[in-house]
Amino acid sequence: MIDPKLEKYLMQTIDQREEDIVAIETYANENHVPIMEPLGIEFLQQMIRIKQPARILEIGAAIGYSAIQMAKSYPNCEVVSIERDEQRYNEAVRNITKLGLENRVQVLFGDAFDLADRLKAKGPFDVLFIDAAKGQYQRFFELFTPELESNGMVISDNVLFKGFVADDPADGSNIAKIARKIRTYNEWLVQHPEYQTTIVPVGDGVAISVKR
Repeated sequence: MIDPKLEKYLMQTIDQREEDIVAIETYANENHVPIMEPLGIEFLQQMIRIKQPARILEIGAAIGYSAIQMAKSYPNCEVVSIERDEQRYNEAVRNITKLGLENRVQVLFGDAFDLADRLKAKGPFDVLFIDAAKGQYQRFFELFTPELESNGMVISDNVLFKGFVADDPADGSNIAKIARKIRTYNEWLVQHPEYQTTIVPVGDGVAISVKR
């Protein structure tokens, strides 16, 4: 991944985060909740500022961190998200409410496949952000991209998976299995006939896909 010296330098270019945001980051770190890395979330926020979407669909809310950051990046957007872990869902709702974003960020509790019709009914969307079960990325992409506007964008997180996607481990470890699934998704994504994709080595790897 990124050179440690370069990462340290880039971290110094990021604006100081608000106290409430730091509190969410601290909670995530202490409770082993996966959220986007600092440079990754900064990149995501910049993409939202550039795109200026009216509506964002996020698959995988966790504790609401990325949904909050996207909403704060562009004040005229609304975010619809979903989380299947009840404890994390409740934490997401608390965080969103605490920051006064409950009118712009809505989180549904349940599985994205089970609640697909409810999610689609809230579209169309300008951005689809995928940050959930790694083995299901392609299914999420295929299921929800039809709800994107003609100039819509898909953002997929964790597509470099700590660099493991560049390895070819023969062992049957869980890390190796996830890495293979993500590599398969990346290969499928960059060859997609309807989308042009660029994978950016920032954070844990972010793929940006736009219609050709």
